[in-house]
Amino acid sequence: MHIRSAIAADASLLHELIVELAIFEKAPNAVINTPQAIARHGWGANPLFVAWIAELAGKPVGMALCYFRYSTWKGPVLYLEDLIVKEAYRGRGAGKMLFETCLEYARNNEFSRMSWQVLDWNQEAIDFYKNYGADFDPEWVNCSIDMIHEPLE
Repeated sequence: MHIRSAIAADASLLHELIVELAIFEKAPNAVINTPQAIARHGWGANPLFVAWIAELAGKPVGMALCYFRYSTWKGPVLYLEDLIVKEAYRGRGAGKMLFETCLEYARNNEFSRMSWQVLDWNQEAIDFYKNYGADFDPEWVNCSIDMIHEPLE
């Protein structure tokens, strides 16, 4: 297993994995992002995220994508938006390696913490994060307002 930084040429692969994750999370029609927008947002003049690809024998099997947030209480925060390993490759250490790559990036770049969300029914992921000593916050409710409803160009 090998972890490498994603490059602009990986935008279609990232999109494919994002769609696979959306299907797993029971939201197959929620993805409006496109490979073109991913390439522009990740490798344009002001990159909005960092990403890594897990490969086994040169074949991509998963990815992690993080972006930067700022906490008025804690300072810079690395937010893990998505971590996905293709179903056929789960249990081989790719998720662990991707997650630890994100943690290492956060430590090396002076982020005060790393944050993420996990669906309450995804017990396997919850147990995975508990093994790292993750804190689970039952008090805060997630909120959002969608501004775009059509596919990005």
